[in-house]
Amino acid sequence: MQTVPASDRGLTLGVGLFETILAVEGRLALWEAHLDRLARGCAALSLPPPDRTACAEAARAALEAAGLVTGRAAVRLTWTGGDGARGLAAPSPTRPRLLATASPAAPPLASMVLHTSAIRRNASSPLSRLKTLSYLDNVLARAEAIAAGADEALLCDHAGSVACAAAANIFWIAHGELHTPALDCGVLDGVVRDVALHIALRHGFTVREVHAPISSLLACDGGFLTNSLQPAVAIRSLDGTGLSAPGPALLDLMADLRSTVS
Repeated sequence: MQTVPASDRGLTLGVGLFETILAVEGRLALWEAHLDRLARGCAALSLPPPDRTACAEAARAALEAAGLVTGRAAVRLTWTGGDGARGLAAPSPTRPRLLATASPAAPPLASMVLHTSAIRRNASSPLSRLKTLSYLDNVLARAEAIAAGADEALLCDHAGSVACAAAANIFWIAHGELHTPALDCGVLDGVVRDVALHIALRHGFTVREVHAPISSLLACDGGFLTNSLQPAVAIRSLDGTGLSAPGPALLDLMADLRSTVS
């Protein structure tokens, strides 16, 4: 059993990062990209990055311990801030703690219903672009969406521009082009988001990273969400308004994305 002492700064202050990785038949999808993002997050938080071999061994051990070396599983790597004294000052040296768990992953979904959350992404905060252990805004937004009868929350930034879902990046077709919110809307630089952008270019799409109001999404010609466990899920409706179903070209892109990730 993995334990965390009460003095760990990940527990007391939310200092730390995590990655959620899809495992299919024991294969860790986009593994290097996840560790690259974890290393970038460590640089932003002044944490030493974890050893990649240790991460791989921890992930494999978690899958084996959970009996999930076959089928679909979600592997979570958590890199905490390590032990520290009371107060905000970081200890010197910093000795982060690596934790790994594995859980069953649900099959890919066909579509989701979205609800616009009252919570706003703070684009001025570096935390909005990192997978830190301070994830309560996302938790509350998802709970708000579920209470409203939706599957997932849509979050905007303080200027009213579409940013992301509680646990996904978002894409939509407008004027024949593929749009996704710019990172400076307070958007997490999703691992699958990056893959989707490359695949879209390969499929001949013009890609725009935009600052767009909700009305642009409501008027789209099909949209979808991406994250590591659900690589391409169509958006069925937003705030009770149905969205256009993805056309053939977008469906091809989504199918390519799913096969690439999983």
